[in-house]
Amino acid sequence: QVQLVESGGGVVQAGGSLRLSCEVSGIILSINAMGWYRQAPGEQRELVGTITSGGSTNYADSVLGRFTISRDNAKNTVYLQMNSLKPEDTGVYYCNARITYWHGGYSYTDDYWGQGTQVTVSS
Repeated sequence: QVQLVESGGGVVQAGGSLRLSCEVSGIILSINAMGWYRQAPGEQRELVGTITSGGSTNYADSVLGRFTISRDNAKNTVYLQMNSLKPEDTGVYYCNARITYWHGGYSYTDDYWGQGTQVTVSS
């Protein structure tokens, strides 16, 4: 069974930094694109950024220059380094991964989500 387990959330003052991690576990063939999303209270989930299997990244304008996504393919882990945090960065952060896995003699590709980790930035 494929699972995404996130860690690293917490409470930080404005201007501070946090690093989130998301590890993929299970019997998988490959991990394709990975990404981070966030959801503030009363708001829709929004894209923070993505990273391809080759390491190319894309970011939302609101985090460009402050957040960095990276991945360690050997550890099946994606990271989100968040610097210069602002109160408006507060929310639940979710990782997402498009994963190809083997089941019953066939390969499948599906999107998986982590359980979410809370990030709170105080002013």
